[in-house]
Amino acid sequence: MADILLPPDIDDLAKQVVELNTSAGRTVTLAESCTGGLVAGAITEIPGSSAVLDRGFVTYSNEAKMEMLGVPSDIIETFGAVSIACVWAMAKGALENSKADVAVAISGVAGPGGGTPTKPVGTVVFARVVRGENGEPEGELKSFGDIGRAEIRRQATLCALDLLLP
Repeated sequence: MADILLPPDIDDLAKQVVELNTSAGRTVTLAESCTGGLVAGAITEIPGSSAVLDRGFVTYSNEAKMEMLGVPSDIIETFGAVSIACVWAMAKGALENSKADVAVAISGVAGPGGGTPTKPVGTVVFARVVRGENGEPEGELKSFGDIGRAEIRRQATLCALDLLLP
């Protein structure tokens, strides 16, 4: 039996994240909500990941987003936790509370409940902030559809790993 915990596609992408960021001398931090630490978990499955992963924040509740990452309550009240504004603030907060060079944040509706007409199950938002870069952080909204909780989280993990590639 192969010595891998996670699906091969996640494991392979996590290997690339570790190898390419190690080569680039870059460290990363994560602010995860709907993925619940899966992205950090995928990275730490890879030998040598300690050279790349500075830390991860699992901020599942709105209170955790505000307390640990400094997300302003008015962002959550106005736009919701599943919004580009929220993940931008999460990514900025993760970078400010770490020594990392790049931060990626993820928030979404994994289901089966919790969806709304404007943010149905399968809606996941991502942001990336790179230390020292000016201007707006990168943000992206993905609509995976109601493909099941595990598959939504798997797809979100793959997208976040992709955002961590230099």
